[in-house]
Amino acid sequence: MAPLSFALAHTLPELILAVGVLVLVLIGAIRGKDSDGPVTEIAVGLLGAAILVILLGAKTQAVVFDGAVIDDGFGRFMKVLALLGSLATLVMGQDFLARERIDKFEFPILVILATIGMLVLISAQNLIALYLGLELMSLALYVIAAFNRDNVRASEAGLKYFVLGALSSGMLLYGASLIYGFAGTVSFAGIAGAVHGKASIGIVFGLVFLMTGLAFKMSAAPFHMWTPDVYEGAPTPVTAFFASAVKMAAVAITVRVVMTAFPGVAPQWRQIIVFISILSMALGAFAAIGQSNIKRLMAYSAIGHVGFALVGLAAGTEAGVFGVLAYMSIYLVMTLGAFAVILSMRVAGHAVEQISDLAGLGKTDPFMAFCFAMLMFSLAGIPPLAGFFAKWYVFNAAIQAHLYPLAVIGVLSSAVAAYYYLRIVKVMYFDEAAPAFDKPAPALRLVLAVTSLLVLFLFAYPGFFIDATTAAAKSLF
Repeated sequence: MAPLSFALAHTLPELILAVGVLVLVLIGAIRGKDSDGPVTEIAVGLLGAAILVILLGAKTQAVVFDGAVIDDGFGRFMKVLALLGSLATLVMGQDFLARERIDKFEFPILVILATIGMLVLISAQNLIALYLGLELMSLALYVIAAFNRDNVRASEAGLKYFVLGALSSGMLLYGASLIYGFAGTVSFAGIAGAVHGKASIGIVFGLVFLMTGLAFKMSAAPFHMWTPDVYEGAPTPVTAFFASAVKMAAVAITVRVVMTAFPGVAPQWRQIIVFISILSMALGAFAAIGQSNIKRLMAYSAIGHVGFALVGLAAGTEAGVFGVLAYMSIYLVMTLGAFAVILSMRVAGHAVEQISDLAGLGKTDPFMAFCFAMLMFSLAGIPPLAGFFAKWYVFNAAIQAHLYPLAVIGVLSSAVAAYYYLRIVKVMYFDEAAPAFDKPAPALRLVLAVTSLLVLFLFAYPGFFIDATTAAAKSLF
């Protein structure tokens, strides 16, 4: 067993956030409502410090805490994405929460607690660490979904997420217990050795239940039922958090589990992944067409994009994992940019959420309209924007693995989904102008500008991004 100092050195980001959140609770308890501003600023600093520690820290791989936690390139890559999603949520959400008078200091504390759970989840190397990370993340998310308790829709969203989340956690725990019973170990490496080429009926059942719980956290069909209502009902910064950071952690642990714990029974879990992927892509493409609420549309968009990412995982190869990592990175950028626009949708001091409210944005705010149009084109997968390359990587991996029907269904779903993305562009530029939006906060403008630049020019300088993603994918093997 590694010395405690060695273990702490490889879990420093989690340690920074854990100690920091205790300080934030004390500040909030002592200062009360007056602490809202400094608590948020300190929380942003903590997340930034955690990112720097990961980027500047040692690049060696280590398994610590008696094999429960792993620090590897894959984990560090996904942790940075999750931390960026959390940091952007706090930066973008501060103005919205203040305007809506949801100025409670608990919000950044809950975001930090959920982020600690995500980091533990991403680094989990056995079923117990996986469950602990998942529950730490989920318990904070249940509260944050209903954070605006004076709003009926937010309370309903939180209750739906809690009830369905508790059910999915129970199913995941049941699957984990079945796997432990038949494999005789909770370690991913031990499970891989115990089930190599011998998929007993108990292991298969356990795997199905485990994947059900993880699919719920990813908001993948057919376990997506909470997603549209929670995305629409929760405060918009919370929706951005669910769509960005939370999704990074859920996809990361799904990839780690199937690739490290069940490599010997790939045909079994590939069937599950392919089924979930096809269903998510189809539902995301068709169900979003009739939506009039922009947040609800983004919910179905998120379901569809998880399906596209899982196309790469279905390949079960290093190229497939590279595709998943590249897809989730680009998806994070596109999503944060889209929510920067959605958070800017305010008329006469009131937040608006209808797609029709975007009418005439090309005339009233050309900069925002252009950036949002680029993000919509990218989400649709139109070249040469970043979203096209995201889909190229996962479809290419599927073709290399001879999963031709899956790739064809993915391309067709992408073509259908392009309709509702392009409809938003049409509304902004060709419909009669709606009332102009209020001047957005500088932080929202900054996030929108940065994400739009990344989406527009990633193809020009892709070297660093491809090198980092390739290294992260290789570390899993």
